[in-house]
Amino acid sequence: MYRFDYQRPATRADALAACEGDARYLAGGQSLVQAMKLRMSASERLVDLGGIDGMTGIRVEGGQVVVGAMARHADVAASAEVRRALPALAELAEGIGDPAVRSMGTLGGALANADPAACYPAAVLALDATLHTDRRAIAAADFFTGIYQTALEPGELLTEVTFPLAPQAAYLKLRQPASRFAIVGVFVARTAGGVRVAVTGARASVYRETALEAALEASFTPAAAQAVKLDPEGLNDDLHASAAYRAAMISTMAARAVERALAR
Repeated sequence: MYRFDYQRPATRADALAACEGDARYLAGGQSLVQAMKLRMSASERLVDLGGIDGMTGIRVEGGQVVVGAMARHADVAASAEVRRALPALAELAEGIGDPAVRSMGTLGGALANADPAACYPAAVLALDATLHTDRRAIAAADFFTGIYQTALEPGELLTEVTFPLAPQAAYLKLRQPASRFAIVGVFVARTAGGVRVAVTGARASVYRETALEAALEASFTPAAAQAVKLDPEGLNDDLHASAAYRAAMISTMAARAVERALAR
């Protein structure tokens, strides 16, 4: 690991002031610290957000679940409010990594890192969430821009995420056994505005699968999802799964997600 300066500010203003030049925010460290240990990433300064009050809250208000960017996966999974208002989100958080990862990893860290196989991006995109920073509000559709790339500007601080409630929603993933990242993960949400299906683990970045959305708009049933045959062109093809296998599993995971959503 390269040498770096470590700061743990007590206020949001101090964090913003510290994150100048070659600096990065440290939100949970489950990805960044590992990358630094392997010398795949380096920064002159890490600004630890763990000492700032007011960034871990979880609440339900105005037909939305509002989650602070520093809320840990375990907090989201255990929240009685989230389990009651948006159980699919709590179930997603409960399935991330292992207990050690869930006790340290944060919502904001996962979203800012934008791992192509991470789970939270699928929830953000399927639920049409809004990501709030110290500067602006960013729609989910505009946030993820590529592999490990987001719309966040240098020094911009993600503060909270608002998730609209969905009467019927669920997330299912085929997980890689060692890392528990998604080989294919599918979040299905049926809202007043229509059906949205977001897929993670299958491309360089999370995306909406419009063929499944159209099929489920016509018939919100597991059979309708399973009947969709997707083109594997452009899907990830690696040692974990071929593109053709991922294409088939997207429909299968979507069908299982619909079944769970209907059972609520």
